[in-house]
Amino acid sequence: MLRYAAQRIALALPVLFGVLLIGFLLMQVVPTDPATVRAGPQATQEVIAAIRAELGLDRPLWEQFVLYLGRLAQGDLGVSIINNVPVAQELANTIGPTLELMVAALFWSIPLGILLGTVAAYWRGSLLDRAIMAVSVAGVSIPVFFLGLVLIWVVGFHWQLLPFTGRAGPLWTLEGIRAIILPALTLGGVFVGPVARMTRTAVLDTLSADHVRTARAKGLAEQLVVLRHALRNALIPVVTLIGLQIGFLLGGAVVTETIFSWPGVGRLAVGAITSADFPVAQGTIIVLSAGFILINLAVDLLYAVLDPRVRLS
Repeated sequence: MLRYAAQRIALALPVLFGVLLIGFLLMQVVPTDPATVRAGPQATQEVIAAIRAELGLDRPLWEQFVLYLGRLAQGDLGVSIINNVPVAQELANTIGPTLELMVAALFWSIPLGILLGTVAAYWRGSLLDRAIMAVSVAGVSIPVFFLGLVLIWVVGFHWQLLPFTGRAGPLWTLEGIRAIILPALTLGGVFVGPVARMTRTAVLDTLSADHVRTARAKGLAEQLVVLRHALRNALIPVVTLIGLQIGFLLGGAVVTETIFSWPGVGRLAVGAITSADFPVAQGTIIVLSAGFILINLAVDLLYAVLDPRVRLS
């Protein structure tokens, strides 16, 4: 198991390097000059040139990238151009709210998706099956921003049941729970459909397998047959989808945090890009990309736990 984990980590390192390179190059093609942003609109060309030299922007591009990697290796993400605060400090203040939002979204969407998919597979072809699949398709088709705006208008503004702006506190407080409900429903709403559809397909395949028929022939309870012998063996493709969707959920978190003014990494990234705060923008890219890579690495390791044959492949 340790050897398999080491192999997956070794494969993840080149991916992370590629993300760092692409993110660095993308920041270079942005027309805004970071030195001009820091100097201000009234600064002279001499002041701007001095700031460019201070930031190292007058050096060749390859040298800037090498120095950038060297700073990253030392844990130095730079300093914000706009507010002169270390990027690591800004990220530390926003990672927590983003993790809270993702955990809250996954807390209800994954169990509901698996439940709906299992029910649809067991009653295949029934009206309930068609209704669940219709809801799943609708959930996949609805954009995150549209669902968020509808929830804000109906639940937050019209009914005035829940707050819809900002983070009121941590999750272990009542105010924090009330504030996170609408963002979590928005972010998790697009997650239920894909999980339900994949679960239905996987459970349908296992329900017709020999070991399931053998379990029924032994007289086991139907609930035990479905949960232990069918659903458990159907979880590998479901875990695959969940891992990929959690990675894409980071992109949805950017939109959700912007709509609900949630103080997370996604909202920080949008603000940094629009204000040409390149160190903060690069820091958010690193965090979001590393999160995506770590999630996929965790999924690969979970494969080995669910199916030992994966370790031998």
